[in-house]
Amino acid sequence: MNGNNPYAGPPGVTDAGEPAPVDLSPEQERRLRRTVAGIVSRTESYLPDGYAVGSELSVGTDGPQATVAVNPPAGHPVTAGFTPDLDELEAGIADSDADEVARGLAASAAIQVMDAVGDVTPTAK
Repeated sequence: MNGNNPYAGPPGVTDAGEPAPVDLSPEQERRLRRTVAGIVSRTESYLPDGYAVGSELSVGTDGPQATVAVNPPAGHPVTAGFTPDLDELEAGIADSDADEVARGLAASAAIQVMDAVGDVTPTAK
């Protein structure tokens, strides 16, 4: 009966029925960290002072997960998360994809401020 118990086994061992976490090579982890740092830098370059931009990396059973967040001076924080597959990490995430994420985050953060402040007329559509 113990073999069927998902809680059986020594601590620190993956429980029965649970997938093992994906391990990244040191080079894959460096590439992912550089890409996320680049997204943070690009996002900051699109925004004026007063916006806090940060990131978080984790590796779970679904693979690596990255989140970049912007906390605007007014309004709600906005986040973008992505889970690159191992092939993307080997080839490198395209600069155009990273730039698209940064522009989207900056635009969303600016809209949060506009919504919070109210009565702001957009200059473009």
